[in-house]
Amino acid sequence: MDPDTLFVIGLALGVLSIPAVVSSISRGDRPRIATITLMIAGTMMVWALSNKPGGYAIEDIPEVVARVLKGFT
Repeated sequence: MDPDTLFVIGLALGVLSIPAVVSSISRGDRPRIATITLMIAGTMMVWALSNKPGGYAIEDIPEVVARVLKGFT
């Protein structure tokens, strides 16, 4: 799989799992699934960073997201 696509999927999973973690903690539950999802998202992003020559700069992330989303349409 393309590192850009994997990075964007990992980024989306990470962003979407943060509210689940906060919700679980506020209810007094253990955020098991949300934590596993965060770990998977982090692994995807680290793999993409290690397999992309030069990695990703912070200012390049919106361009990468736009390019990947444009590829899906």
